[in-house]
Amino acid sequence: MSRVALTGARIFDGAQIRDREAVLIEDGRIAEVVADDDVPPDAERRELEGLIAPGFIDVQVNGGGGVLFNKARTVEGIAAIGAAHRPFGTTGFLPTLITDTREAMAEAVAATRDALAASVPGLLGIHLEGPFLNPERKGVHQPKFMREIEEDDVARITSLEQGRTLVTLAPEMVSTQIIARLATAGIILSAGHTKASYDTIRAARAAGLTGFTHLFNAMPPLAGREPGPVGAALDDPDCWCGLIVDLIHVSAPSLRIAIAAKGWERMMLVTDAMPSVGSPLDSFVLHERTITRSDGKLTTEDGTIAGSDLDMASAVRNTVTGLGLPLEAALHMASRAPAEFLGLDGELGRIAPGYRANLVLLDDDLKVRQTWIDGISSAGP
Repeated sequence: MSRVALTGARIFDGAQIRDREAVLIEDGRIAEVVADDDVPPDAERRELEGLIAPGFIDVQVNGGGGVLFNKARTVEGIAAIGAAHRPFGTTGFLPTLITDTREAMAEAVAATRDALAASVPGLLGIHLEGPFLNPERKGVHQPKFMREIEEDDVARITSLEQGRTLVTLAPEMVSTQIIARLATAGIILSAGHTKASYDTIRAARAAGLTGFTHLFNAMPPLAGREPGPVGAALDDPDCWCGLIVDLIHVSAPSLRIAIAAKGWERMMLVTDAMPSVGSPLDSFVLHERTITRSDGKLTTEDGTIAGSDLDMASAVRNTVTGLGLPLEAALHMASRAPAEFLGLDGELGRIAPGYRANLVLLDDDLKVRQTWIDGISSAGP
């Protein structure tokens, strides 16, 4: 395959912004990053304007393009969700199953297995958000589907073989022995929809839990004598935290305080996106409840927030303009941090030789103009 040279744009390589350099792509991977003047004469030059960055990785995607994973547990459903988010810079994603039945979980895992085998663009695995959650912190999840973990669940969760499996659970509802078994089997575990004490979280961390799902949301607030999940997350320099930066789920001051306390290096931008993203939908149905979109907010009839109408490019912009973080930090939170969380930092999240050519081109307003997945390009919205 001939080499392609992306020239003319600035480059964020995952750590710093570089000028007057070119990205050489060959066989779906980054071959080199060289000075513009050193582009090999046999490379096909493609002149660009803006900023090239590692493609965004979203570990919590419930839906998009009018499709909800809970209702479209198929290869076609997964592909449609990925296609809907790609114009917003997402080149890697985990379709996320909201707490559902045993049968739905089995079908979701099977569909993801088939979609990975079919090389659906951008698909990195699956995120099972529940059903091993605390009903007292249910959010929009249905308590009737929440339950204790069983041996059949362990077998199903560990059956994917390819890709990554992320499970959100409430540590107070799952034993540390089970957590350790899952972690040893390579499952990535995140605390969410939980009211666990600080000590319970620490025990789960010692057993293999590494992340926190949508920090602040579906958790008790940090208190002086009860730090709880939020305190445990911010007190731990080695865990990763997902943040929904739509400025609806969590206020800007709270987000700034959390990032100042922990640092942004292990903070991840997530969308928690629903079918409305990339779609004109004003409403959709989740488990027989109507979710309505209004002014960028998704709620049930009783006012419960139900996922988000957020895309990753907007999350990056909000992090810069709404939180005041440097662009480099926002881009790190959208790509390198989730790559590290998933254990994929040897091939995603950086622009460096040998890495997969999963890239996004942003203009000066941080809007997406083009993406690449394994070197194959697609225009932005």
